[in-house]
Amino acid sequence: MKSFLRATTALAGVVIAGSAFAADLPRRAAPPVFVPVPVFTWTGAYFGINAGYAFNTGSEGTRSFVVPGAFTNSGVAQTATFSKNDQNGFTGGAQIGYNYQFTPGSGVVVGVEADAQYLDFGAKRRDSGILAAPGLVINDPRGLSSLDYFGTVRGRLGYAFDRTLVYGTGGFAYGAGSAERDFGGFRGNDDFRTGYAVGGGIEYALPTDSFFNFFKSSAVTLKVEGLYVNLDRGNRSTGALVVNTATGDVVRSVSTGRRDDEFAVVRAGLNYKFGTY
Repeated sequence: MKSFLRATTALAGVVIAGSAFAADLPRRAAPPVFVPVPVFTWTGAYFGINAGYAFNTGSEGTRSFVVPGAFTNSGVAQTATFSKNDQNGFTGGAQIGYNYQFTPGSGVVVGVEADAQYLDFGAKRRDSGILAAPGLVINDPRGLSSLDYFGTVRGRLGYAFDRTLVYGTGGFAYGAGSAERDFGGFRGNDDFRTGYAVGGGIEYALPTDSFFNFFKSSAVTLKVEGLYVNLDRGNRSTGALVVNTATGDVVRSVSTGRRDDEFAVVRAGLNYKFGTY
């Protein structure tokens, strides 16, 4: 009996000691909570600025007009020849738009964008080289206009490779300029024109914590874009060839026919995107 009690007591001691040892062991940590990495999407509204260079792409070439002797200093009819006048210059402005991406990460992106641009296409006179009769000046009417600004409202369609977007664009374009203000007293009004613009570009989204993110937007994007712009100036049946320097009256008109303002724009831009990351 005593032997049984001693065995029971020893077994109880072993159980108690084992429980105390188990209590000293480290507990198994809970598995970490899975947090998915956000997938970038181009969906959202944006605004930004741009700057670049524009250059004339029209096919207008050399053109000649016969100037009657009554308007030349010699009194003899002469042919006035005017060569093509290329225009180019700085352009800069701002844009606003909205994109929608069908699948986050990589996928098709559609959007719409509107922009307004300053354009340094100054007016340039093209002298004929003919000595005009006293009180008159001879110039090419095609050289009297300039473009001071233009803008577009375009659709965009592209494909996103995560933070890189390649896209094409096209839509409505408008612009205006003014007639030459120093042409023997000749005065012209602003000339509003409409047409279309097509082009394409590539855009890249910087990280949210980018140095450029002054507005705490969901992303800052950089883009390089090219556009072809065609503004219809309509059918011009007359133009000033000979102008009275004293009164500004047109004393001789010529038919200039239809003309479009065609130019290309290469520009870089910066956008601030708001909305979904």
